Amino acid sequence: MENLLGLLRLRVRRGINLAIRDTRSSDPYVVVTMSGQKLKTRVINDTCNPEWNDELTLCITDINVPINLAVYDRDTFTADDKMGEAEIDIRPYVECLRMGLENLPTGTVITRVQPSRTNCLSDESCCVWENGRILQDMFLRLRNVECGEIEVQIEWINPPGCKGVF
Repeated sequence: MENLLGLLRLRVRRGINLAIRDTRSSDPYVVVTMSGQKLKTRVINDTCNPEWNDELTLCITDINVPINLAVYDRDTFTADDKMGEAEIDIRPYVECLRMGLENLPTGTVITRVQPSRTNCLSDESCCVWENGRILQDMFLRLRNVECGEIEVQIEWINPPGCKGVF
């Protein structure tokens, strides 16, 4: 892939207070889409507070394209029910990468991204230096649903031969 800037590891950690779509609970999973790529987490049965801890990897060719997340409830005999959606803007994270930082103490906060009307953050999100790499943890408020949040983490991977973001 000649336009590949790098890879983005997306850790879909957990769902919090997701909507009930079955009788008393849901069987949630997350579908991640970006630039024609589509990845899914596994289904966690009978809970509105799933713990996925799934790692998904996206090929990044354009940092201006958001990552879309949609949460669904798995149904056996009918179409799966949508349980909300969110998107991730990776540009603030990429700006941290472009700073070219090295040898910072683990736990150093590089930047803070505040929740706003233009993002899905439900709380402040920090880009943090952890053992030689930059990570960003996020709590995303789901849209088009009565309740629910998703906790995710992103991390950049520079495979050999990629253009990079620098």
